[in-house]
Amino acid sequence: PIKGLYQVVVGSQVVYMSDDARYMLEGEFYDLKEKVSLSENAKSAYRLETLKKISDKEMVIYKPEKVDTTITVVTDIDCPFCRRLHNEIPDYMDNNIQVRYIFMPLKGAADMKKTVSVWCSDDQQTSLDIAKAGGEVEEKSCDNPIRKHLKLARELGVRGTPAIFLESGEMLPGYVPYDKLLVQLQK
Repeated sequence: PIKGLYQVVVGSQVVYMSDDARYMLEGEFYDLKEKVSLSENAKSAYRLETLKKISDKEMVIYKPEKVDTTITVVTDIDCPFCRRLHNEIPDYMDNNIQVRYIFMPLKGAADMKKTVSVWCSDDQQTSLDIAKAGGEVEEKSCDNPIRKHLKLARELGVRGTPAIFLESGEMLPGYVPYDKLLVQLQK
């Protein structure tokens, strides 16, 4: 954006370097005239491309009858803030917002086993609802994309759950209450 300064994207990281590679600047880079973060635009484009690596068949999806917008949520079944978000699924459905889940089990082998059991169940949504409510789901095993989910979450730069991705590629780290997220989605 400035002569002699180059934007360098490495995975989910965006830095700026001088044309002689002597200087590197890390941080948000803003165009004050246009009121836009050039760094966030680059990160969002990367996130959108990364999210294309996973198909709808590889996610648990809550889909309303009519879909106006979609959010993709990186979640851990036992994360308290992820559970809060999940409790708002009826609100999302009532407002035509599709919720796609990518799993990031963070609490070891037991968490992984529970996540795989949800994935392998005959009714993933019901099993996820039970697990998110603190209930027990029948232990099951099958071919599953959970390791792919973990890899994808790392590529996206997710460090904790929940992480919400908007259709623009913007990432909202952490829990955002439904009513506040709805305002952001309507912008």
